[in-house]
Amino acid sequence: MPKKTIADLDVAGKTVLMRVDFNVPLDDSGGVTDDRRIRMAIPTIQHVLDAGGAVVLMSHLGRPKGAPDPKFSLKPAADKLGELIDADVELAADTAGPDASNRVNAIRPGRVIVLENVRFNAGEKKGDDDAYVNTLAGFGDVYCNNAFGTCHRTEASMYAVPRKMKEQGKPAVVGFLVEKEIQYLSDTLANPQRPFVAILGGAKVSDKINVIDNLLGVCDQVLIGGAMAYTFSLAQGGKVGGSLVEKDKVKLAKSLIEKGGDKLVLPTDTHAGDDFSGDCNKKVVKAGEIPDGYEGLDIGPETAQHYATIVRNAKTVVWNGPMGVFEMPPFDEGTKAVAQAIADSDATSIIGGGDSAAAIEQLGFADQVTHVSTGGGASLEMLEGKTFDSVELLDEK
Repeated sequence: MPKKTIADLDVAGKTVLMRVDFNVPLDDSGGVTDDRRIRMAIPTIQHVLDAGGAVVLMSHLGRPKGAPDPKFSLKPAADKLGELIDADVELAADTAGPDASNRVNAIRPGRVIVLENVRFNAGEKKGDDDAYVNTLAGFGDVYCNNAFGTCHRTEASMYAVPRKMKEQGKPAVVGFLVEKEIQYLSDTLANPQRPFVAILGGAKVSDKINVIDNLLGVCDQVLIGGAMAYTFSLAQGGKVGGSLVEKDKVKLAKSLIEKGGDKLVLPTDTHAGDDFSGDCNKKVVKAGEIPDGYEGLDIGPETAQHYATIVRNAKTVVWNGPMGVFEMPPFDEGTKAVAQAIADSDATSIIGGGDSAAAIEQLGFADQVTHVSTGGGASLEMLEGKTFDSVELLDEK
């Protein structure tokens, strides 16, 4: 059943406790280097403000160990939000402590409070700290999940807090960002226009086993790139030189090749180098013929052209994982070719977060694709066909 959204509620005069994903990258001086996750959250925040409500935001950043750590403060994210939104934004010095409580008690419509990093509290990861959960649940009249990047987790602010608020008779809904992610990642997979093509890259087969397995059942073709292609190559008896491989996954790769048949499309050539650097000695070789002293660092030009042709003829495309070391020219060529083909195609195109999202942004194609997910791990789990407890418990339409 579809979930109620923030647009289904009258929030005038109410305080909306909203979980967002402001886990953004920071530079050495604490500046936000990629504000996309903040920007993607703004339409939902602005909707509440325009409707006469106030907003209290919860998020994590990084991996603090359940105690305050200045380098993981949400201050840079709060400052960035203040630059991007037409509203007063203030940062509480704690999450569920006295400063947060005082600020929330004094909040007025049109104002935004960002609580300090939820992972500064041991109760966030445990999920069952009653005092912590009850305090947060008391901070809002409405709960809104607008944090797709953490929807696959059941930490307190994602699960126990909305459950407690529902027990108190308060609405618990999704924000526009989560609504959109579910629409594209779940609904599109359920009813894709065909041909439906998935492109999967990245380093490890083990990270994508369940995704490949699930997509082989629903896609017309699954294209493999990145370092995990070398594990498949090894499974076919090929030579991979010093390439990154998972030898313990060779048997699994063989079974996926057998299951996939013509649906599973593997590289036919490889761009290899004799060192992990852009200025190493390079050669393009046939797949499975990487000589000793060399490692595969990208799909080769023949593969890139073949994949681009397949993508251009698709009606639905899902992409998760780069084709090579896209941060290091010239081993970014395969990723660039695939990204260009996706941008040029008329297909419904879904970029599944993480490195793929970074690549599509870096290459300037973000506005030429249908949807760029904000959640790497969450989008992968959705591509596996999983549902999320943190979403399932929310109010149905």
